[in-house]
Amino acid sequence: MWRESMLGTTRHFGGFLLALAALALPTALSAGTLENVRQRGTLVCGVGQNLVGFSQRDEAGRWSGFDVDFCRAVAAAVLGDADKVSFVSLSATERFDALRAGKVDLLSRNSTWTLEREGGLGLLFAAITYHDGQGFLVIRKPAETSALELGDSKVCVQTGTTSQANLADFFRANSMSYSEVPVATQDEAAKALIEGRCDVMTTDHSALYALRLDLPNRAGVTILPDVISKESLGPVTRADDVAWFNVAKWVHFALVNAEELGVTSQNADAALTSSRPAVRRLVGAEGGLGKVLGLDDAWALRAVKAAGNYGEIYERNVGLKSRLGIPRGLNQLWSMGGILYAPPLQ
Repeated sequence: MWRESMLGTTRHFGGFLLALAALALPTALSAGTLENVRQRGTLVCGVGQNLVGFSQRDEAGRWSGFDVDFCRAVAAAVLGDADKVSFVSLSATERFDALRAGKVDLLSRNSTWTLEREGGLGLLFAAITYHDGQGFLVIRKPAETSALELGDSKVCVQTGTTSQANLADFFRANSMSYSEVPVATQDEAAKALIEGRCDVMTTDHSALYALRLDLPNRAGVTILPDVISKESLGPVTRADDVAWFNVAKWVHFALVNAEELGVTSQNADAALTSSRPAVRRLVGAEGGLGKVLGLDDAWALRAVKAAGNYGEIYERNVGLKSRLGIPRGLNQLWSMGGILYAPPLQ
């Protein structure tokens, strides 16, 4: 009897230890990527394939763009150097598999946050860095002013994206027919439009602005005002990596808070002497918040100095003074009429 009681107690205690181990497991797993990046000395970041304003490479091999700058901000926060990034160009169809297989540490590639991608693929979207929406670019159709006039059109749409399903939903909901012309890349879409294989292209509005730059006779090209979907774009990590997920998430939040607090790449060092508590916590002058992320206290300061605050990144790459000339719209700060909002660093 005593032996059976002791065995039961032992089993119970063993189960208790297993439960504790299960609770600790996410922390142990999540330390992996951060430590791997530090040991390697380089962040491996998956980006898009030559999308103007978001991820493009010049003749010298230098990458630039909105998504690229986020990678650099993370590298600055984690490694102390924004140039310690190895960029991997990924297509829409291979991006998530590459992340899941560990070929990249972080995916920063105009990817839409969806339930299926996060829950079904075992991924975590760290934040919404760009609020977008799917639209239509038309060529050789000067009379069209609304997407509701696109019945019987030949529509180019990129494979492996949410745009395909959104396109089908929109035409079905409005009892219109269309012919889908699948394309693998934006370059192929531009070629198909020029050759007349399709006269309509659908994708995120931001990508349509970029695509328009590659088309001749832009006077005959129109981006319709219709928005047929919510495209919440942001960086992605693996779901078994909670600590790394938090690093990516809070780098974005730091960039947004920096804009709200008026901290820029130019005045970041001067902000160290600010008397405002929120500014001092942001730049690491007080609060000791870096240890919560496994970083030092100057992580956010380095990110802002390297890439600029959110507003600087937006305007430099896709804003009104850039080649794309996209108004900030929803991507304006919540205090300025947009929906861009970040929790405080405290």
